[in-house]
Amino acid sequence: MVIRENFEKNLEELKRKIGEMSELSITALEKAFKALKTQDIEIALKVIEGDNAIDNLELEINQFAIWLMAKEAPVSRDLREIIGAIKISSEIERVADFAVNIAKATIKIGTAKSLLEITNLEKMKELAIEMLQKAVQSFTEENIALAKEVGELEDEVDRYNGETYKTITNYLSEHPEEMNQLLQLLFVNRHLERTADHITNIAESTAYLIKGQIYDFNS
Repeated sequence: MVIRENFEKNLEELKRKIGEMSELSITALEKAFKALKTQDIEIALKVIEGDNAIDNLELEINQFAIWLMAKEAPVSRDLREIIGAIKISSEIERVADFAVNIAKATIKIGTAKSLLEITNLEKMKELAIEMLQKAVQSFTEENIALAKEVGELEDEVDRYNGETYKTITNYLSEHPEEMNQLLQLLFVNRHLERTADHITNIAESTAYLIKGQIYDFNS
């Protein structure tokens, strides 16, 4: 009984670290978008500099998970949960990478008059954050309903992605002098769409953990 209690405590610690990593990535995404919206290069640079902390936390999670597997030799659901944590930390790290990419796009745009208002990028960012919060909560609470909600939210991101792509490309055809900024906004559009994809992968990993079968929320 004591052995099982210790194992459960270690699993809870693993989940806590996943939650911490998620919060750091959400903060990075929020700051990156704030930098884009306000054209604040200093904030963008801080997002880039802060990525190391998230990378280090991913490494810490992986090492902790490997230690737990070696120590406890878990099987079945316990093993799925630990492996799931490793996969999920990797997906969260990718979200942080996309925040860095948005920060870099902000730097490349510079001080040109912002064209952000013609896009749906802020709505996509808000949806992505909501998705990540729900995806991680679904993992920590083992809530399949929340995992499915993530897949539904991704459909909204995909719709905004398509609309923004058309809007930007049409605007570019009429305003070729704005090519630099418009291309960067297209990249941001892509980064946010890919962010949603990786978060959906978290939901799918959680669904597999809970039900023991593979789900595809991207279809």
